[in-house]
Amino acid sequence: MSGALHELSAVDLIGAIRRREVSAREALDAHFDRIDAVNGRINAVITEDRDGAVALAAAADELTASGADLPPLHGLPMTHKDTHNTRGLRTTQGSSIFRDFVPTFDDLIIGRLKSAGVVTTGKTNVPEFAAGSHTFNEVFGTTVNPYDTSRSAGGSSGGVAASIAARIQPLGDGSDMGGSLRVPASFCNVVGYRPSIGVVPSLPTRNAWAWLSRSGLMARDVEDIALGMTAIAGAHAAIPYAYPVRGSFGAGLERDLTGLRIGWSPDFGLGVPVDREVLRVLEGQLQVFAGLGAIVEEAAPDLRDADQVFGTTRAFDFVLGLGDLVAKHGDAIKPEIRWNVEQGQRLTAQDLVDAALARTRLDTSVRRYFGRYDVFLSPAAQVLPFDAAERYPTSLDGVAFETYLDWMRAACLISATGLPAVSVPAGFSADGLPVGLQIVMPHGSDIELLQVAYAFEQATGWAKRAPDLSPASDREHAGPQG
Repeated sequence: MSGALHELSAVDLIGAIRRREVSAREALDAHFDRIDAVNGRINAVITEDRDGAVALAAAADELTASGADLPPLHGLPMTHKDTHNTRGLRTTQGSSIFRDFVPTFDDLIIGRLKSAGVVTTGKTNVPEFAAGSHTFNEVFGTTVNPYDTSRSAGGSSGGVAASIAARIQPLGDGSDMGGSLRVPASFCNVVGYRPSIGVVPSLPTRNAWAWLSRSGLMARDVEDIALGMTAIAGAHAAIPYAYPVRGSFGAGLERDLTGLRIGWSPDFGLGVPVDREVLRVLEGQLQVFAGLGAIVEEAAPDLRDADQVFGTTRAFDFVLGLGDLVAKHGDAIKPEIRWNVEQGQRLTAQDLVDAALARTRLDTSVRRYFGRYDVFLSPAAQVLPFDAAERYPTSLDGVAFETYLDWMRAACLISATGLPAVSVPAGFSADGLPVGLQIVMPHGSDIELLQVAYAFEQATGWAKRAPDLSPASDREHAGPQG
């Protein structure tokens, strides 16, 4: 069985450890064997702690033998996103400024994962300070796509997505402001889940009222996402937002979709440019929902205010979170971050007033939409995985993108609504590149959202298609610098 351990889901691997069919140490050995076999070709894992992980796995096996109650993620090996602080383990944020930084604390999501029994093994690559949806930096270089190593794995949780797709681990932590869970999930044929606000609090934070960025999970299947959420979801006294979820993440994912009202839009009702091949793949999947008994129509919320809400809020968050670092280190930080901080520095009181009014209008239009429909479907990413040597796509079908964010607009628009969203594997392009479907539901409907995603996943099975990472499949690539 050890030869196939890296193929198991988190649910199955943890179950085998609980039943003493496999030890935590054997699971860890399979994890590191897989890193040794494939990481040199995808550059997803950039820091390792093998000695620390061996000690944690040994302690997990002792706990198993003791007969004590076992935590939900008992013995599961996991690397963590390098923007999440890990006590005693280097956390660089993908920046040369923090090349050798070793935190003395865990971020809340990491602390909860550890308490749930995860065996921490290392860190996965990110773009500098998680800015942009392509994973490259000057410290570790570029993470590439397991399905085509000449292509981007997406970002900012690109290292996590690539490691999960490559069967290094079944489950991983990530974060998402403008698509950093959903875009790499779409690119790497995995599931990326952005929760409702307050579901997975982010600590520490300089702004307890921040709402745009979310912590969440990635996995190869929805069942693993639900299991992971039983460990990391929950309110925290230091965060002012109430825990909104109705029901339990552990209650089961089976759901009858008969009569479910679904709106689908290829362009978000705004003429958003989307690659024709992405649309061909996704439009071919709409019949799956109809076959499950749902009613599917072309419809979208009125998202005309979403760009303003997202742009202003992101700029405010960037100047608050990174303004001091940009002022101190200047050109040592990549130009896209400096630009975004400058946008925040230029904000006026009127800009903030206008954004607040726009957010209210947006919320009203979204509520109106969900008075008619239960679900909104759309592309998770506008483009297919692109050449890893590019910093970001600059145009699509003759439409020029003005900023490094414009090609991510499919995800950014939904971020602006504040709604929970998930990207699920939905097929492959003619060239074998993954395509993700974005599923969105009302605030607090996280359980129902995962149930809809699970029904689609079970009906299609796209996530089961693994990448070919044999040496002969590699293609030459050169990642961008800076």
